[in-house]
Order: sequence, then C-alpha cells, then structure tokens
Amino acid sequence: MRSVKIVLGLGNPGREYEFTRHNLGAKALVVACDRRGLRLVPSLRSRSLLAEHRDGLDVVAYAFPQTYMNNSGEALRGLMRRYKLATPKDLIVLHDELDLPPGVVRVKAGGGVAGHNGLKSIVANFGSSEFLRIRIGIGRPVGSQSVVDYVLTRLSARDMESFDTSINLAADALDVLLAKGVEVAMNEFNGN
Repeated sequence: MRSVKIVLGLGNPGREYEFTRHNLGAKALVVACDRRGLRLVPSLRSRSLLAEHRDGLDVVAYAFPQTYMNNSGEALRGLMRRYKLATPKDLIVLHDELDLPPGVVRVKAGGGVAGHNGLKSIVANFGSSEFLRIRIGIGRPVGSQSVVDYVLTRLSARDMESFDTSINLAADALDVLLAKGVEVAMNEFNGN
C-alpha cells in the first residue's frame, strides 16, 4: 500500500531571515535532505522549495514553504493537492518553539499553536491540529525585547553555532519518526 508523508520545515525565505531563530525548522529540514542526498528545488505549484524521497510506492516530500512564516498553510494546501495527504499523522512540521529552552528538541503529536503564526496558518488551511511536530527550543526573550524581534533578529555566527546541535538533533528525531513511528520518537527524544 502506498504511503505519503509531507515534512514541512518552517521559516522565512530570503537571506535576511536565514540566520534567525524563526528559521530553525527550515535549517533542520535542509540537514535532513542533505543526509539523504536530496536537493531542495523551487516548486511553483506548491510555493515551496521541495525535495522528494521515493522508496517504491512510498514518498516523503520535504518542503520549505516560500510563503513566509505567517502564510505557511498556503504552501501546505498546494502540497496536499499534489500528494493527496490521507491523514493528519502524515504531516510532520519542524518549527522553533518559545516554550522550550535552547538546545531542547521534543516530538509531539497534535496540540495547540502557542501563538506560533506558522502553526496557526497550517491549522487554518489544514483543518486540523493533529499533525506531528518536531519542536526546536529557542527559549523566550529576556527583558523588554518583543517576541517578534527575538525570533527575527539575525544571529551572529557564534550564536547560530549554538543552535547547530539542536538543528541536528531535530533531523535525528525526524529520522527516527519516519523509520520507527511517533511513539518511538517521543520516547527517545522527550525523555532527556
């Protein structure tokens, strides 16, 4: 029987956003593609950078929406039409998470959006919040810095390097989730 999964790495397109906390999901997606020898290429129909991994009839589509974070769900609509997504559990979203400290990665099935505009857009366009998530901790801003400034401020090379471990850990979590399922991934990555 054919299996189709869509993996979305959330972020904003463009060099000005590449090295921000809000783009960690997209960075983890790129690592996952690199590990498989896949190259993300523009797909106008799905408004994403897209790569496919095929194994017989099974397909995993890796997508970085190019619609900007707040409209991530619009790209998902095109992907859903293209791949005929069967169930919410066949959608995996990698994203930054304010409610987790930096360096922490967690796997989650379903849940709320916790003010994350990318997740809000996905829920609005998908019609369900029961998709799978790989949450990459970024912590909350300290002092009076706004959340918007915190997630969109360009990080120094040194600060960005501090997220390399969690980006790779998120790609590891995706590997386990795809190979062994969400329960195994949750047990492996949510206990530490």
